[in-house]
Amino acid sequence: MSFASVCSHRRVLCLFPRHTNGFASFSYAFRFFPDTVALMPPQGILTIAAYLPASWEVRFIDENVRRASDADFAWADIVLASGMHTQRKRLLRIAERAHELGKLAVLGGPSVSACPEYYPEYDILHVGELGDATDRLVEILDRSVERPAEQIVLQTAERLPIEQFPIPAYHLIQASHYLMMSVQWSSGCPYSCEFCDIPALYGKNPRYKSPERLLAELDVILQQKPLGAVFFVDDNLIGNKKAAKQLLPQLVAWQQRNNYPLRLLGECTLNLAQDKELLSLMREAYFTDIFFGVESPEADALVAMDKHQNVRMPVRDAVKIINSYGIGLHAGIILGLDTDDDTTVDKLNRFIDESQIPALGINVLYAPPKTALWTRLETEGRLIPIERVVESNVVFKDPEAVVMARWAQVIDHAFEPAALFGRFLHNIEHTYAKRLPLPLGRLGLSWNLLRNGVFALLAVLFYLGIVASYRVHFWRMFVAAVRAGQIDAMIYVSTMAYHFIRFRDDVRAGQAQACIHSEAARAISQELRPVYRNRYRPAQLRVAH
Repeated sequence: MSFASVCSHRRVLCLFPRHTNGFASFSYAFRFFPDTVALMPPQGILTIAAYLPASWEVRFIDENVRRASDADFAWADIVLASGMHTQRKRLLRIAERAHELGKLAVLGGPSVSACPEYYPEYDILHVGELGDATDRLVEILDRSVERPAEQIVLQTAERLPIEQFPIPAYHLIQASHYLMMSVQWSSGCPYSCEFCDIPALYGKNPRYKSPERLLAELDVILQQKPLGAVFFVDDNLIGNKKAAKQLLPQLVAWQQRNNYPLRLLGECTLNLAQDKELLSLMREAYFTDIFFGVESPEADALVAMDKHQNVRMPVRDAVKIINSYGIGLHAGIILGLDTDDDTTVDKLNRFIDESQIPALGINVLYAPPKTALWTRLETEGRLIPIERVVESNVVFKDPEAVVMARWAQVIDHAFEPAALFGRFLHNIEHTYAKRLPLPLGRLGLSWNLLRNGVFALLAVLFYLGIVASYRVHFWRMFVAAVRAGQIDAMIYVSTMAYHFIRFRDDVRAGQAQACIHSEAARAISQELRPVYRNRYRPAQLRVAH
């Protein structure tokens, strides 16, 4: 939108709050790259930054890269923030800080869109996606930046077609600060998993950018000289398989024209294994890693959570098929389900061993607002108020201590160094070897590439090959990867393994959250640490049968 009628000059500070230092931050992997301090740039607020009137000055700060200073707040007329439920406390602090300096505080994004009642401190709330509410927000800010007498809530009624979304303001970031870049092609998911809020927030009928629009965005990303990986933040890349099959051939052609500069990642449902045409196209487009919500290997648990797409074939068979196309799995696992019992830990550990999935996000159940799970648990009186949440907002069927012990035991098993490197070694031989055979030389030689490559290699050799107590397992993997000519895979495996093992250490020390949806990583006092260490002590992890 041109906003031709805008007559004011505004200075807008776009702020994205710092994430907690938990499992999903992948923060331990950052040390292997010289400039990297965050996982990936926030798509939403960068899109808003690009949408604002061109005559306005926009300053973007991702607090995962650097904290906003008093000078940043003083510079601004408007402080515009966005974030998720896990960032709620920091979002509230941003509003408080803005008001201390007499600045107007505006909030949008997924958390306020789901729960506007969480944020009474903000002057203006933008609820919903980019659309008519955004245009009304610009009109209000154009008229005045004085704080209103009471909170203004703007609700999107007419969404802007996703094809018309501006390309996010990537020029406001430095790509080397991020482990990977991000891109959005679609919004929404047709499935109704009980614990997921995506259909309520973004709809069950996925909306898409045209292939041409997406490729234009990738062109801009490529100009930023990213480390080499781009994550599709779509809720489900194959929510509409017909649309995916229209996109992928053009994505393949783009990769070929540019000499395959990017390794692509994304999220899909496990029924991808049933479509070999899609799998072949994804391999040709150089999708190397996909996150799948496996949740549980048990069919009764999947049916109970309305994850019917995961029971169309045995999960283990689906994993093998997907791996056969060179695609590595990152699997989400949930504990604390109503169907869990004293056999759950052994079943999950057996599944991890048999499936050979190395990258696992293992969490306890959490009920996001606007989900069927939230509604059911609220009816059953099994929701913990947000102010009292420590691990999860769910009152589990089993005692919380039992659920936490099960979670800690699965973490301990999954990320035990010998087993973890064994699974990565299996994937080097049976999954990564089936990817497109692309030579490292395709990327050419530049100072940036050489600097990052040498730094990463030396850091890997030092931290895993010399310092680590598990270095013998690293060297076994290293030799196999080098013999197979998979130097890039070796660096990827090393950085991921290091992060997983460090997270396991945090769990053992009682300093890790059991759920990525929890608001804050545990910041426990010195006096309480022995209590938490005892709670998760490995010798006590075995649940009585």
